[in-house]
Amino acid sequence: MNIRRIGLGLTTSTLMALAAPAYAVTEIQWWHAMTGGNNDIVNKLAAEFNESQSDYKVVPTFKGSYPDTMNAGIAAFRAGNAPHIIQVFEVGTATMMSATGAIKPVHVLMKEAGEAFDPQAYLPAITGYYSTSKGDMLSFPFNSSSTVMWVNLEALKKAGVADIPKTWPEVFDAAKKLRASGSHDTCGFSNAWASWVHIEQFSAWHNVSIGTKANGLDGFDTELKFNSPLHVKHLQNLIDLQKDKTYDYSGRASASESRFAKGECAIFLTSSGYYATAKGTAKFEFTSVPMPYYPDVAGAPQNSIIGGASLWVMGGKKADEYKGVAKFFSFLSDTNRQAKLHQESGYLPITKAAYEKTKADGFYEKNPTLQTPLKELTNKEPTENSRGLRFGNMVQMRDLWAEEIEAALSGQKTAQQALDAAVSRGNAMLRTFEKTAK
Repeated sequence: MNIRRIGLGLTTSTLMALAAPAYAVTEIQWWHAMTGGNNDIVNKLAAEFNESQSDYKVVPTFKGSYPDTMNAGIAAFRAGNAPHIIQVFEVGTATMMSATGAIKPVHVLMKEAGEAFDPQAYLPAITGYYSTSKGDMLSFPFNSSSTVMWVNLEALKKAGVADIPKTWPEVFDAAKKLRASGSHDTCGFSNAWASWVHIEQFSAWHNVSIGTKANGLDGFDTELKFNSPLHVKHLQNLIDLQKDKTYDYSGRASASESRFAKGECAIFLTSSGYYATAKGTAKFEFTSVPMPYYPDVAGAPQNSIIGGASLWVMGGKKADEYKGVAKFFSFLSDTNRQAKLHQESGYLPITKAAYEKTKADGFYEKNPTLQTPLKELTNKEPTENSRGLRFGNMVQMRDLWAEEIEAALSGQKTAQQALDAAVSRGNAMLRTFEKTAK
């Protein structure tokens, strides 16, 4: 036997195989802002999709924070090398809409690709944020959350608070008892994300306007309106309670969330996405409940609005590439996959079917905190005050609003003066954006 000849034959066969035309796999670039465990989830989803078929390959790439990822995507589009999919946080919606030609609406994408797509299958409180006033979905919901109230059950019991508070007056009373009990020397209640909690979510939950034109959903020529008597009343209550730390301001972003787990603040309002961190760091029994409301406001509570992000499809791509993106979105929408993703990660299920399946599986009986934001989002059919918001320069405006809230809490301005200034300064910023968007 001529081993050398056999070896040569194998080599020749291998070379012939390599020379044969290979089947081209279409790559789909996905830029995102997920870190840690969430980054692992993104990679896992991409890998599962890639293994499920052989025509397309989704390639996820971490691009930094939410603002960094959005800005990188827009810059890449202008340079002619944008990804196919970019993850953008909810307050970047108006910016993405105004980037003329930079995006391909999801409802158009799915129709052109021939993928089954029913907007009614998705949770309305989620899709409303990412849809036009006519109900046309612009981006694909991905990771969604909402504001909830986290409660230290052991501290409430020690302070003699028999029932978890449901209304703002009950929260105020419970917080005063917490302070008086000596179990919480720092604060009775607090929150992260000041403007999100006390302006955006507060308004939607009470079915009052943040701005005209359905909070900007019906046009960029919106005007802010959150200096109403109800808003002023609420801020004044916070000012009064801040004096003895019954309420204790904790900053504009999420760094203060650790105050809850450390036991400093027994009642704390922040994102439902705080669940994993609370579970891993709090050394006491806790739960989450819906946001409080003022019982004298007719119709309250209404429904909450979402936080988190969605997936935007960038413009200027080939038809076969868009077909791959559409198939990936159909893959993500699968009921079993959405239910599993929700149950394992804490992300909200984006479809009604996935929510119903999770309930039917009895999951919430053992994990009630994961249902709290869903109860809020689906509490009532969204109105023009609670579908969401779409304001230009929203990232900058949030800081502006928080600045005015801080001025009121520190005694530099009255509640009315602070909210009047927040509205006036915000409207000036909106007019600047409106000119740019046009």
